[in-house]
Amino acid sequence: MTTAVLPDSTAAPASVVSLRANALAARLELGARALASLASTLTESEWQSRIPQDGRKIGVVVHHVATMYPLEVQLAQVLAAGKPVTGVTGDVVNDINAKHAAEFDDVTKEQALELLQKNSTAAAAAIRALSDQELDQAATVSLNADAPLTCQFLLEDHAVRHSYHHLAKIRAALRSSASF
Repeated sequence: MTTAVLPDSTAAPASVVSLRANALAARLELGARALASLASTLTESEWQSRIPQDGRKIGVVVHHVATMYPLEVQLAQVLAAGKPVTGVTGDVVNDINAKHAAEFDDVTKEQALELLQKNSTAAAAAIRALSDQELDQAATVSLNADAPLTCQFLLEDHAVRHSYHHLAKIRAALRSSASF
């Protein structure tokens, strides 16, 4: 005779990860790994070279992506709670980016890659903790002309896209410098 073991009704329910949240987190991790993979191969000269039209050094931009993950996820969590994102404007973003570039002008490859790994892992975990209902929450976002956006859209447009956006700019900068 076999005995069935019934679940303990006093135990905390198992955490269920949303398939959508998991897919978003996986895309963020893929982008971070792609950025890290390229960055890890750069020479010191390439690391120090500047991205055209941006002006920041490649190394500073890699560190910038890593630095922004916590803020980008925090803003998405505000939307997940059904609250508007306020006070974030293009000028605020530009100011944050300029201050970061000045403060981390001499960032090393090791420092940037370590932070990229740490913060992308934490960002992915935070995204995986979101439910489908939270991903669907919408509220106004000051950075986007107070358009009502969903948490999922904000994640896709910022945290998930960020590494891909800068990776493309870095690749273009490296191609243009190689053609001289």
